Amino acid sequence: MIGMTLFSFTLTSHIMATFTLGVSSFIGLTILGFFLQKAAFLHLFLPKGIPAALIPILVVVELISYTSRALSLSIRLFANLMSGHTLLHILAFFSSKLFKVKYLIGLISFLLILSIVVLEFCIAILQAYVFTILICIYLNDSFHASH
Repeated sequence: MIGMTLFSFTLTSHIMATFTLGVSSFIGLTILGFFLQKAAFLHLFLPKGIPAALIPILVVVELISYTSRALSLSIRLFANLMSGHTLLHILAFFSSKLFKVKYLIGLISFLLILSIVVLEFCIAILQAYVFTILICIYLNDSFHASH
């Protein structure tokens, strides 16, 4: 939200910042899962009632699925916020050029930019909510080893 104010820096518009948030959450939740559940945490990767022939393939698929959580947290946050900021920069540049050509058209484009800024505030709130909900879902997996 601070990044939406004038002349400020958006930390989450850099992939390394969101990657650090996602990976540190992922590592912390994995350590917490092993600490609380011990070996029962591994049941997250191997559900009960699976035929023996499918076990190696299923373990690999579930492990890839589990580790992709960190990347999905990072990329989702980065892509949504970066695309909105990029759109605002492009439209602001275009609007400044329109003001020089025709004042009324420039004013209309400015109102469009203002509406997109409001939309960006809503997207920032929504992305914070989605990030929090996903972390809570992953935290539930750390507490309860059910598939």
